[in-house]
Amino acid sequence: MIQEPETLYKLMALYMLNKVNFPLTNSQLTQFFLDKEYTTYFTLQQVLSELCESNLIKSRQVGTSTRYEITGDGRETLGFFGKDISGAAISDMDEYIKDNKFRLRSEVGTAADYYKEGSDYIVRCEVREGKSILFSLNISVPDEEEAKAMCANWRHQSQGIYSYIVRSLMKPQDQSR
Repeated sequence: MIQEPETLYKLMALYMLNKVNFPLTNSQLTQFFLDKEYTTYFTLQQVLSELCESNLIKSRQVGTSTRYEITGDGRETLGFFGKDISGAAISDMDEYIKDNKFRLRSEVGTAADYYKEGSDYIVRCEVREGKSILFSLNISVPDEEEAKAMCANWRHQSQGIYSYIVRSLMKPQDQSR
């Protein structure tokens, strides 16, 4: 049986990351652990940092969010010690993922950020499915306020924009021109 609570939190984070086929953000993991009152924000951040340092998970910064994925070593560790997670905790995690899977996937499936290049800002928007990029769009805009607005609107507009572009590109062209 596990004596250290941090060890249990590490196994729980590994379990959650193993249960989905897409990365989870720091805020998604934090929401679960805090809503269920398993631990504090600061303890969870320490746990995630230690999991990264030991290469059991990997993190990637996308815009302003950090996304976590389990590694092969993490899966192996979970295979050895996953049985030490209580049935109640597994039930809580399974229920959270089941109830929120669509929202969790859509939150990490669309991403937008921007960076300064010369005198302009480049807005980078993506739609992902798992680890694959389905659609990527880079747009140059003259000021930071426009870049921020585009990033903020991307999550809500991405599906319509993606559908419009795909339909437009699939439409047969008039050959008489």
